[in-house]
Amino acid sequence: MNQKQCRGLILGAIILVSGSVPSWAQTPPQKAWDILQAGASDKNTDRRTHAVHALGLLVGNPRATAIAEKALEDERPEVRTAAATALGQMESKVSIPKLRKTVNDKEVSVSMAAAHALLALKDEEAYGVFYAILTGTRKSGESLLARQAEMLNSPKKVAEFGFEEGIGFVPFAGIGWGAVRAVQSLHSNDAALVRAGAANVLANDPDPSSSEALVRAVSDKSWLVRAAALDAIARRGDPALLDSAITAMSDEKDIVKYTAAAAVIALSAVPAKKQ
Repeated sequence: MNQKQCRGLILGAIILVSGSVPSWAQTPPQKAWDILQAGASDKNTDRRTHAVHALGLLVGNPRATAIAEKALEDERPEVRTAAATALGQMESKVSIPKLRKTVNDKEVSVSMAAAHALLALKDEEAYGVFYAILTGTRKSGESLLARQAEMLNSPKKVAEFGFEEGIGFVPFAGIGWGAVRAVQSLHSNDAALVRAGAANVLANDPDPSSSEALVRAVSDKSWLVRAAALDAIARRGDPALLDSAITAMSDEKDIVKYTAAAAVIALSAVPAKKQ
């Protein structure tokens, strides 16, 4: 028996006894998986969160998908949020059923992360979450869970999980990001920012109930929500919503008035749908 064969037998014996490959015999990928696996099961919440979040880089990898899906059931919302986000980033369509279940999570941050993952996976189930965020009720007419409603109505709690992380906010076409940041700097209602972001997403929801929700949002007490709703209405391209934009052209807030005017022009150019 030569030296190489001898080392192989010794290594095999070690693996058989310990159930793992010793660090000195590991390839870099094997070591990397051990690091991620250990991080995803670490007792420290931050370590679990960071390890699970990193899985989003592994697109189309079944092992990464399995770890992230397991993390959807973690006791900590930070980890569940990271898991939902990672599954969206890794384009895991096989995870859609689990993400649909996760949108009902009692923590809004987790629910929103799951909804954004479903959007990334082109699953229309996601729109129900943003409808609930904008209106305060589900499309079915059911109320939000008490914990969810409490969080959406608490600017402080919304800020705790981070507006950008929670809603994946993309600046509206008619509202500059600078304007939104200015609102934040004035300590405005962060919950309104979340609802505005929800209105932005609903522009692409084919469900007629979202059109109705956006029309109602044109009368919202927050100018940011009103402007966001009008922006979404314009991009929705439905001439049936024209009246709501016409009425909003008399809004006292300039940015709302201007967005309404642009919406009126855009919708007026769209041919009316045949009955």
